Amino acid sequence: MTWMILLIGLGVGVISGVVGIGGGILFIPALIYLLGMDQYKAQGTSLGALLAPVGLLAFLEYYRRGHADLRVALLLALGFFVGGYFGAVGAAHIPVLMLRRIFALTLIAVGGQMLFTH
Repeated sequence: MTWMILLIGLGVGVISGVVGIGGGILFIPALIYLLGMDQYKAQGTSLGALLAPVGLLAFLEYYRRGHADLRVALLLALGFFVGGYFGAVGAAHIPVLMLRRIFALTLIAVGGQMLFTH
């Protein structure tokens, strides 16, 4: 089980470094379908994994090449810090099936927008 968890982390880390995502978009389905977690536990665990500066090395590489804006990143992090708290409080009041559907619809909407616009 430990090796599977490490492999999930490694795989998500590689994909996140390539496409610039935070990881939750991949962690959550992996935790649900590979480790059998429910939506709440998967979301909480994913956020716990992302607490540490897991993206620091990837960020530094992008920054070194001039492909990252430090000011914007810090402001986003501050907003995420506060917004994440209120989102977690709100999520606790949503039934687990509804929460999973909201997650899935969010992925579809964002993916569709990116796929069909220039």
